[in-house]
Amino acid sequence: MRLIFIATGDIALPSFRYLLEHGPRPLALVTQPDKPVGRHQTLTPPAIKVVALAAGITVHQPETIGDAFAELHALDPEVLVVMAYGQILRKEILNLATQAIINLHASILPKYRGAACIQAAIAAGDLETGITAMHVVRELDAGDIILIKTLAIAADETGGGLHDRLGLLAAEVLAEVIVNFTNGTAGRVPQDDRISSYIPKLERDDGRLDWTQDAATIERRIRAYEPWPGTFTVIREDGREKRLKIFPPTQVVESTLPAGEFHQSSEGKLLIGCGTQALLIEWVQPEGSRRMSAEDYLRGRKRGVTGH
Repeated sequence: MRLIFIATGDIALPSFRYLLEHGPRPLALVTQPDKPVGRHQTLTPPAIKVVALAAGITVHQPETIGDAFAELHALDPEVLVVMAYGQILRKEILNLATQAIINLHASILPKYRGAACIQAAIAAGDLETGITAMHVVRELDAGDIILIKTLAIAADETGGGLHDRLGLLAAEVLAEVIVNFTNGTAGRVPQDDRISSYIPKLERDDGRLDWTQDAATIERRIRAYEPWPGTFTVIREDGREKRLKIFPPTQVVESTLPAGEFHQSSEGKLLIGCGTQALLIEWVQPEGSRRMSAEDYLRGRKRGVTGH
């Protein structure tokens, strides 16, 4: 099978490594250009590029994937495998493979389409999620389903932890899909658009917590958004607004504390009122400071600081 792998996000690494070890060995990797990262804006390649080059795989990094059409067409691929690439495939790319373009998507379709489906599943309180292998069409995540494998979402699951588990599951899905295509037994089930929802890409400011929501909803969001985009509240200190990052785990407790009000619990931890109940916070990071325990934060907190 002549296969090209198209991916950028780390969630695709287990699937790519599976192909390197078990085949079919990719003819090439298409990934996003290197990007500046960190305080010093160091130009950094996607991790999957590093793995590909170490394995002797040709890497293409076009600004838009259509720019690499000639090179990819020359490889005469039968199958394209796409996962967390970060670009919409243009029309000419959709006609490139002679057999199929397969997308590995981190949700149980058609429920969540789009970018932040892992976070959406945790935040919604879903009991399970999974990896869907589907055919790629021009409409986002709307192609016919080839195969779905599910896994349970743990009660203490974070976005980062679920991301890594789904990456491993995706490799299992890809292995089965390749066998099915080789044997001519691959399924093809149309999606029901009526039960789908679009989940957009998350931005950093999406992590601001709304304390008027119930405590259970906020607790799930804190876990879902760890490590990206993270969650925070805003405090007023010396007449200035500053961010206070909130980290999991947190605990829902019974309380009549007003929404957004800070209180020190009997154990010395930070208690924040919610629309109903309250959250017991263990770890925070004040703006411009290090991550610290809630006890240390409260110990050094100046009188008159209020959360909102």
